[in-house]
Amino acid sequence: MPAYWIAHAKINNPVEYKKYTDPLPEIFKKYGAKILARGGRYRQMEGPEYFHRHVVIEFPSFEKAVECFESKEYRDAAEHRRRNGVGEVQNVIVDAGDATK
Repeated sequence: MPAYWIAHAKINNPVEYKKYTDPLPEIFKKYGAKILARGGRYRQMEGPEYFHRHVVIEFPSFEKAVECFESKEYRDAAEHRRRNGVGEVQNVIVDAGDATK
């Protein structure tokens, strides 16, 4: 059953943030992921608007998504983002659940 990694980001330094995002497609590919939406147009429908970039990535399973998040490659990329306030990200992994069968 698929799972979705949903990321909401606030980019504080676009040049340095790109160093975080550049390796991500290859990292995700190793875990069978498919990027469904990345940085497209959005409309904040409810709640405070803090994040201004949104990403949805489909993985073949919840376990694969967690494995990717916990991988050394992703941790190294994320560490660059966290350093010096380059960007703030909220990540959540959601199992597709029974409703999608």
